[in-house]
Amino acid sequence: MQKNTKKIVIVIAILLAAWFLLNNPRKQFFKRSVKLRPVTPLPAELGSDERATIEVFKLSSPSVVYITNKQFKRNLFSLDVFKIPQGTGSGFIWDEKGHVVTNFHVVYKANEIDVTLHDGTVQEARLVGADPDHDIAVLKIKSYTTKAHPVIVGSSSNLEVGQKVLAIGNPFGLDLTLTTGVISALGRSIEAMTGRTIFDVIQTDAAINPGNSGGPLMDSFGRLIGMNTSIVSTSGSSAGIGFAVPVDTVNRIVSELITRGKVERPSLGITLIPDNIAKRLNLKGVGILDVIPGSAAYRAGIQGTKRDQNGRFIMGDIIVEIETVAISDSKDLTKELSRYKVGDEVLVKILRNESIIETTVILRPVN
Repeated sequence: MQKNTKKIVIVIAILLAAWFLLNNPRKQFFKRSVKLRPVTPLPAELGSDERATIEVFKLSSPSVVYITNKQFKRNLFSLDVFKIPQGTGSGFIWDEKGHVVTNFHVVYKANEIDVTLHDGTVQEARLVGADPDHDIAVLKIKSYTTKAHPVIVGSSSNLEVGQKVLAIGNPFGLDLTLTTGVISALGRSIEAMTGRTIFDVIQTDAAINPGNSGGPLMDSFGRLIGMNTSIVSTSGSSAGIGFAVPVDTVNRIVSELITRGKVERPSLGITLIPDNIAKRLNLKGVGILDVIPGSAAYRAGIQGTKRDQNGRFIMGDIIVEIETVAISDSKDLTKELSRYKVGDEVLVKILRNESIIETTVILRPVN
């Protein structure tokens, strides 16, 4: 009887506890009820600047590709050959024939190159030609069956510091990443892998990171104005100082690479008096030490430095202008000649015996 009484008491206690919990206003014992915060209404439309950026990305992103550089390695034990990805970068479709433009350093020493297109398909590509001095390479997709989305080519001759720019690429392997910024400076110079100087480079604060190399730099209309190439950074990541090869240089070089597979560098065919000596002689221009027989300068009648019968030096011609652009040292001369191609006629102004002479020179390739 006592046992039954204990059981009845326990059951009644459980029922009372359940009733208390179910009817207690603090039902959080079983379920927490959280109210959603009210949504703040947004404007009916995005701002005009945002819409423009979105449209540029939609227009330009199908032109951007992801490039994988692969090298062949041989196993020392089995002697089997296998492929190792040694680097990645970005690029953009140049024309409807499947040519792709990127940086030379992206495909440097590649045994095989894969190009991932906007739709995710991976295509093998071959190297058509490269100009390491400008860090430019042209690839050709071997079986280009996807609908082409060539980039829209603009001009870099009329850019302004402060105008908006957009960079699209694959930083750290993240596909189709958009960053925005402005043109921070124009006319910069950077050094290529070969040690030669790339002139008229665009500086931007749009974030450029490893993997962005070879990607397009666009203006606010979606036109190509440069190819992202390098950064200045102590950490290896973007520090707001990125550089892009100007599109006018890219356009000229790419056309030659597609046509000839190489770039013929224009030359006057002269050797110069070193700048340090010219400075000591107080020369106002570039002094010519020697003229190579048969060269462009030789055919134009330009004269080098000579010796008289007594062994004394007779100063040769001094180049002071090319196409109305003042030339003060060898760097100026190299920069100005880099704007032209083999076969172009340029007006050269020289100082000879204290007299200014103008002559037309037809540029010839470097021997």
